[in-house]
Amino acid sequence: MSSPAQSPNAADAAGRVSVGEKIGYGLGDMASNLYWKLFENFQLFFYTDVFGISAAAAGTMFFVTKLWDAINDPIMGSLADRTRTAWGRFRPWLVWGALPFAVTGILTFYTPDWSPSGKLVYAYVTYTLVFTAYTAINIPYGALMGVLSPSPLERTSISTYRFVLAFAGGLVVQKFTEPLVAFFGGTREVVANGVRSVEVLDKQTGFFWTVVVYACIAVILFLVTFATTRERVQPEYRREQTLGRDLRDLLGNGPWVVLMLVGLFQIMAGWTRGSATAYYFTYHVHMPFGNFLVAGTVAAIVGMLLTQPLRLLFGSRNLMILMNLVVAVLTAGFAWIRPDQVGLMYALHVLASFAGGPVPVLLWAMYADVADYSEWKSGRRATGLVFSAATFSQQLGGALGGAIPGWCLAWFAFQPPVGGVQQEQAPEVLRGIVFMMSLMPAGFLVCSAVCMLFYSINENRLREIELGLRQRRAGETTSTTETRS
Repeated sequence: MSSPAQSPNAADAAGRVSVGEKIGYGLGDMASNLYWKLFENFQLFFYTDVFGISAAAAGTMFFVTKLWDAINDPIMGSLADRTRTAWGRFRPWLVWGALPFAVTGILTFYTPDWSPSGKLVYAYVTYTLVFTAYTAINIPYGALMGVLSPSPLERTSISTYRFVLAFAGGLVVQKFTEPLVAFFGGTREVVANGVRSVEVLDKQTGFFWTVVVYACIAVILFLVTFATTRERVQPEYRREQTLGRDLRDLLGNGPWVVLMLVGLFQIMAGWTRGSATAYYFTYHVHMPFGNFLVAGTVAAIVGMLLTQPLRLLFGSRNLMILMNLVVAVLTAGFAWIRPDQVGLMYALHVLASFAGGPVPVLLWAMYADVADYSEWKSGRRATGLVFSAATFSQQLGGALGGAIPGWCLAWFAFQPPVGGVQQEQAPEVLRGIVFMMSLMPAGFLVCSAVCMLFYSINENRLREIELGLRQRRAGETTSTTETRS
């Protein structure tokens, strides 16, 4: 009788997984993205314009708190690899981590009535806690994709479902955060220079209850992912498999090093531009930005759906390089757009988002390929540790991508709101905001494309690895059966 970790919904001989299970898996990243997009698009703006700390302090806090992730990410990856339950190695963490993930996120967007120094301490503590909880649930979640199927092509399909649903979660955040903040915070109509607008009365309360809603949804989605997925790639446990040895294998894994750098620059680009967007539209364009974000996310989802045929046409490595360069050029174009050229802003953003859609799908599928490569090369599988490196580059990229705009705003002498009233910004501040929206993230994307040139796993090597591991696992199964007989 098979264990709950392996049945039902068993994959067929080709490693194919049902559509229902792919959707169930993708709902887990929808849950994560309810927070991730909130942090990417609203966190810095929340700290400076709602919570009440300076841009420089927020930027430094983003960076310093990530030093802890340099320690806890590989620990979490190794711990997940060594977890042994009736439900598998990685799935149980979705249940264990869901509630801490929800609660710490809520606390991060709560504004205590404390002094500025007290608020800063509170921000350090809660931001550290929420990303510790994120690590505890997201590293096992990411590693789970590496054991759903042994097929690289099938994992690309799974990754497509994952990121379509992840971006759908981001779409919810981008579309509904501003309306929910207004709903929970209360509004009033104001008239300035003959123009009517709606002002939120209590953004602190609005953000808090908005995140409560997202947190409750996230818990439900993680539980659905746990219930609908199964772990199938089950390498034999080896007693000589230690954290030190796993780390040595990982550091000697050239493709993994390349992907970590690629992911780092990718996230730095996304977070820098995501953090800058709120300031760009609030102070430069003078209009809401929710629909702008939504348009880009919809375009990215469409691009993701083309990942599989594009991968078959170009190969993963070449497609990653091409898409990064295309997005870099389109993003750089914002440096020359006037504030009144809103249509052109939308056009460039939609095109860049569409071109960039396949990138996260490919990146995370390639991490699973690297886990296979590591097992094929060393004879030991450390899926959780490989994906912990992915999550670390994601979090470090988010830290730098969040910190750099904060530091830049301070350098440009950005003036935060006074008494809830937004201040007029100097021309050099506006030029700096445009730079953070355009040339800075474009530069990070070019760096990502350059790193990808050194990725050595091509499609032929992948087929060799898949066949070799299949034969090895079949041999281990036969050997184990004969020993037990």
